[in-house]
Parts: sequence; C-alpha cells; structure tokens
Amino acid sequence: MSREQASGAAAAGGVRALLRLEGAVVLGVALAAYAQYGLGWGVFALWLLAPDLAMLGYLAGPRVGAALYNATHSYVGPSLLLALGVLAATPWAVAGGLIWFAHIGFDRALGYGLKYAAGFGLTHLGRIGRADPW
Repeated sequence: MSREQASGAAAAGGVRALLRLEGAVVLGVALAAYAQYGLGWGVFALWLLAPDLAMLGYLAGPRVGAALYNATHSYVGPSLLLALGVLAATPWAVAGGLIWFAHIGFDRALGYGLKYAAGFGLTHLGRIGRADPW
C-alpha cells in the first residue's frame, strides 16, 4: 500500500474530528451509565483494558492482529453484550457492555481507530505513531 493509498483510506479534517468527538461522547455516556448500573469502580478498572489483549494477535502477523483488534474494538460486541444484559436482566453483562463501550470510546477519542491489515499504525481515523519509512 502506498502512502497515498494509506492516507486516502482514513478519515481526515472535520470528519476525523467528528469521529473523535463521537468517541468522547460514547466514553462519557458509558461512564455515566456505569455510575448508575455498574458493579463498582474496582470492576471497571479491572476490565477496562481487557479489549487490548487482542493486540497479541499481532504476534501472528498484521492481518490476524488487525482482525482480532477490530473484532474487539467495533461497537458490535458491546452492543450485543449490553442488549443481553438488559433483556436477560444480567448485571454482569450490562456492566461488561458499558466498560467495553467506555474502552472503545476512549480509544476513538484519542484517535486510535480500527486497523488496516497493512500495519498497526494505519487506522480508519488516520495514521498513529511514527510514520514508517516507506
């Protein structure tokens, strides 16, 4: 992938700023909801970084790493877990979904987006980290 292709595959300008703001809002709402429906801040702290364990997939290469990272950093998983918690009246699932939403929102607010298989630093929100010497 060329530098032009990598930069063209990411959000830029106002769109990027809006997506980062969206992440901050998701984080704020998840924190507020967790304060009402969560299982305590110790549980929150214990599980907040759990989705980042998916980065271990990069040990198997960038394609596997990106797939695992994206699977744990899209809103699909926490949405399903939260729905399960609400519909089945399962407090641990509600708490887990809210913690997961908070994690993703925090990452997106900081500019860490979903990964492209071409490299860890190439995300839908733009390049992160130092540029590779193409």
